[in-house]
Amino acid sequence: MEHFLFRQLAFVRNQVLQAVEGISEETADQIPNGFRNSIRWQLGHIYVVMERYAFQYMGLPQQLPEGFKEQFEYKTSPLTTPADIVVPTLSELKMLLKRQIERIQSELGDRLQDNVTPYTTSAGMKLESLEQFLSFNLYHEGMHFSVIKIYKVLLSQ
Repeated sequence: MEHFLFRQLAFVRNQVLQAVEGISEETADQIPNGFRNSIRWQLGHIYVVMERYAFQYMGLPQQLPEGFKEQFEYKTSPLTTPADIVVPTLSELKMLLKRQIERIQSELGDRLQDNVTPYTTSAGMKLESLEQFLSFNLYHEGMHFSVIKIYKVLLSQ
């Protein structure tokens, strides 16, 4: 039986993907006044953090395309990304994001209770199992989903 957490992860991810439907490549790179990131950055960041939460802390290899850590990791910004880094298209990001949840469920679905070395997030939450990491990701991804929605409004004015 499918764990409810995977339905939640898929639901939130689908909300993110629906929010960026119809966004142009140009709009995806615009940074609203007073901010330091773009919609493209938000999508890449969601992907990178989920890779870390699901795989890195389990001691498993992450599937990170070249340049993703430099572009989308915590505290990065398109304003400071080196010019020689290849920027993924929106289609590429959407495909990675869509497949990521399916891959996590397929590869890790029976390991939710596995313990990991404890990690405390930048928000101060201590995480000690895969299930805790994936549950916390709902909060993280929800924050970035909200930012995407705000950016869409700001960029359409």
